[in-house]
Amino acid sequence: MRDSHIGGPMLWPGDEPWPLCREPHRREDEGYAPDEIRTSRAAGTWPKSRPWPDAGAPGQDGSVPMMGLAQLFRRDIPALASGPDGADLVQIFRCPFIHGPYGERRYLLRWRHSREAERAERFLAKAPEVPLLRGEDELPEPCVLHPEEVDTYPWAEDGTLPASLIERIDAWDDAQTAERGCDAASYQGDLSIPPGWRVGGYPSWASTGPMAIGCEACATPMRLLLTAEGYEMDADSHSWAPLEDRDQLLQGKASMRGGPAVAQPTRLRFGRDRDLHVFTCPSNPGHPPRWVLA
Repeated sequence: MRDSHIGGPMLWPGDEPWPLCREPHRREDEGYAPDEIRTSRAAGTWPKSRPWPDAGAPGQDGSVPMMGLAQLFRRDIPALASGPDGADLVQIFRCPFIHGPYGERRYLLRWRHSREAERAERFLAKAPEVPLLRGEDELPEPCVLHPEEVDTYPWAEDGTLPASLIERIDAWDDAQTAERGCDAASYQGDLSIPPGWRVGGYPSWASTGPMAIGCEACATPMRLLLTAEGYEMDADSHSWAPLEDRDQLLQGKASMRGGPAVAQPTRLRFGRDRDLHVFTCPSNPGHPPRWVLA
């Protein structure tokens, strides 16, 4: 609980209520028990689905415990932006159920001062869980983080860079594809923004195109706090794959190895395999964050 990680135990004082989602949730027909998901993953099998109790999602008309997705300490990740009053620990949660007809999700960001939290007399031994989850990819696989600092560059589209520079980038991409085919590197996939979970840097806009994200409280342009993504590597960004996860005798996409445990270690999914960007207000970190699927 004192590590930066995806999934796993939160640094949570024992006398503090666990966060709940109190909004109505979409009805579901079946789901997966968290413990059965864990057992199936260990065995390399797929869990069996079960019907929802009383033909409706738990908490259909009440509250359900949020799912802890991640916690990040600035002592592990120096580039992590400060929270209110210099808070240096951020914890991310997601409601395990769907809201509304279009698959809307509810997220929660919690800031803490790590030294203050670590002085608690007792800590929560196990976070509460719902009996069933709507999908196997709702349960994060605990992963301790080993951050690596890299240089990143803006997404090249619709004014994010000067038009003349975007033209040069497009021409370079075309030349690489003509020379190397499907294994050619590209600016967007291989050189500008890495895949996977990342702190700071620039947002990717592969699905939506660039968006202006302003603070709803004060209209200040917001900064990217972090990005959550299910896959740490994929065929479109294979050059970011760590050397230890490549077959040195092969080139390009064919060199990637390790299977789901390496490519998707957290086992999470955001939208239809999109990036979840979390933006905060640089003028006042206490203003509500914004959550953008892109």
